[in-house]
Amino acid sequence: MTHDGVGLRAVMRSVAFLTAGALAVPALAACSADEEVTKPLAAQDIAPATRDRIADGGTLRWAVDAVPQTLNTFQADADAGTSRIAGAVLPSLYRLDSNGTPQLNPDYLESAKIVETEPKQVVLYKLNQQAVWSDGREIGAADFAAQWRALSGKDSAYWTARNAGYDRIEKIERGKSNLEVRVTFSRPYADWKSLFSPLYPKDVMGTADAFNDGARRKLQATAGPFTVQTIDHKNGEVLLARNPRWWGRPAKLSEIALIAVPRDKRAEALAADKVDLAEIDPEEAGRITLAARDKGTAPLQGQGSVLTPATALRSWAVAHGSDEKAASDEIKARKQQLTAIATYARQQTSLRDFVVRKSLEPAYTQLALNGSEGPLADERVRRAVARAINRDELAKAVLGPLGLPAVPVGSHLALSGQPDYADNSGALGGQDTKEAQALLADAGWVPGGPVNEQQQQQKKEKDKAAGPEGKKADSGADSDDGTFIVGEDDKNGEADRDKKDPKDHAEKHGKNGKEHADDEAGKHLDGRRYAPKDNRQGGAPGAYAPKGTAAPAGAAAGALAKDGKALTLRFVLPSGPGSDSLRTVADQISRMLERIGIRTETSRVPDDSYFKDHIASGQYDLALYSWPASAFPATDARPIYAKPVPAADGSLAVEQNYTRVGTDQVDQLFDQAIATLDEDESRSLVRKADARIWASAGSIPLYQRPQLMATRLTLANAGAFGFQTPLYEDMGFLKKGAQGGTATKKDR
Repeated sequence: MTHDGVGLRAVMRSVAFLTAGALAVPALAACSADEEVTKPLAAQDIAPATRDRIADGGTLRWAVDAVPQTLNTFQADADAGTSRIAGAVLPSLYRLDSNGTPQLNPDYLESAKIVETEPKQVVLYKLNQQAVWSDGREIGAADFAAQWRALSGKDSAYWTARNAGYDRIEKIERGKSNLEVRVTFSRPYADWKSLFSPLYPKDVMGTADAFNDGARRKLQATAGPFTVQTIDHKNGEVLLARNPRWWGRPAKLSEIALIAVPRDKRAEALAADKVDLAEIDPEEAGRITLAARDKGTAPLQGQGSVLTPATALRSWAVAHGSDEKAASDEIKARKQQLTAIATYARQQTSLRDFVVRKSLEPAYTQLALNGSEGPLADERVRRAVARAINRDELAKAVLGPLGLPAVPVGSHLALSGQPDYADNSGALGGQDTKEAQALLADAGWVPGGPVNEQQQQQKKEKDKAAGPEGKKADSGADSDDGTFIVGEDDKNGEADRDKKDPKDHAEKHGKNGKEHADDEAGKHLDGRRYAPKDNRQGGAPGAYAPKGTAAPAGAAAGALAKDGKALTLRFVLPSGPGSDSLRTVADQISRMLERIGIRTETSRVPDDSYFKDHIASGQYDLALYSWPASAFPATDARPIYAKPVPAADGSLAVEQNYTRVGTDQVDQLFDQAIATLDEDESRSLVRKADARIWASAGSIPLYQRPQLMATRLTLANAGAFGFQTPLYEDMGFLKKGAQGGTATKKDR
């Protein structure tokens, strides 16, 4: 799980898997497996080159957020760096293609298939006879068995973060030879291809001590094109070296150095020739694009030579009709600025050696609605929020300026191009201001009311107690704590001319709110009407409005109220570098909600506390964060959408369902999908589950995250990978003259 600009990702599978049971699920109208075939919205961008055009040797310096705290991907503190290292040094029986579909990896497997279904499911793996660990031992059944025992969940001494799938294995046996492994399942498991990737040697998985501590800082044996050479936490670097025992295509690079570089320092690191490959933010991408556009020009030139800070100061003094002595004060004031400009100019010159490779990351950003308490505990209010949002506009705001396809995500469980993808957003409906207002009216939220008088009286009493400086002090406090309220004073706003009378709407339906909400979901689920009525509404760009700012013209003529309380939602966002796009999106969402009378109180919190203290603990109403796509949604997505259940201590066990919104029907559909060995049927069940998730309005997928990679011009087969698993052995630097490219000064 990620949020833009913050390097926190928790791609975990559930610790406990609930049994399917025999509960009936009502018929759902979702797209069939062959009804909708999609393609990835953006292709990968990696500067592909054949191996004969790539030089042998060299070191690829790859920027990462931090040196990982563990090399064990099955531990709770594993991160993206852990996964990147594992991909280069450990076996993965399957890897993803450009459509995000798992494909058998011939470096490790000759074949893998289900050979029996009755009385038990049995999968037979036939291993590549050349596959060996770096210590010379063959990869075999003992490694599979050790990993199963460690991750089965039966031994609490193993500190595992996930065990989904492994808990369904009954036994693992050697086949007819050392190259065959038979895995028997106690219960059918559709996502069996997700297992044993990565595969660790039995020395890591064989004992709890080795699993918990032994694999955190080192790996005694590996089996990939690279091996772990050194891990330097002090200097923030991991060095991977070419594996001399690798039996596949030899790695072109001699080394891969993973170097910890903060997100907001990556342009500087690129310009200083410290890294060759780095994921960057849109602002840095703009710098590199501008540098490439200006190639062949000399920035800050004057009198035939590069303009230095000293000559610039003299030129400035003369231009202002003063000698240097008279202009000394002004010169001092501008010296630091000119130095910064000169530094920036030198960096721009160096950035000409890079290009921005761009695609769409296999992850999407969503609006999360906390349904555990407050107004959003009412499904009708969540639906209203969703119907007020124009997802097309939000996608355009983020992806349009980058030249990437600005298409909203239509599924919680897959992305366009993946076999499980289908646009099920119609189960909730598109942007419709009138329908959103009607849903709020059904839930009892009405414009104005006694809340306005109550707030005005409180404000008068507060101002009187504070004295003449009261207003000024209050304003300062609001700006200091990072909290902004959109729409607090909208007395000057104009009523929405198209707004439906909520009373008429309620009388028309003649139902209570819950029945009406169910009907709304049914518009898609039973195959009837679900197209949005009006897609023209949307948010206007702009900065956050300070507390007390009047609502713009066209906004609802008063905040909604119920039982004397205004409808105000807490919008929590990260405040760190790289979160600009999230704040832009949040601003637009706030303005869209303001149009239907919902106010938002936006709080910006430190990155390191965003998930722990707010999202995971439920201290928010609205939030923006991202989930990665999975090739195995029935397994990986279930804990994200599982219905929360009371724990023994009285708390609510939410797994990874941070919106606290779930239903028994969704759980049943996941259980059925994961136990169905027919791929088409399993895919259909996953899509039906997604339609139900849309209908419950706990989270609203917005857009696929942009993937921007700054890449040295001479680097091939690396960049914005999209869905596809990187092929580390094929990465390298072009030979001199290859495709007109020139080698770097180090001829990497």
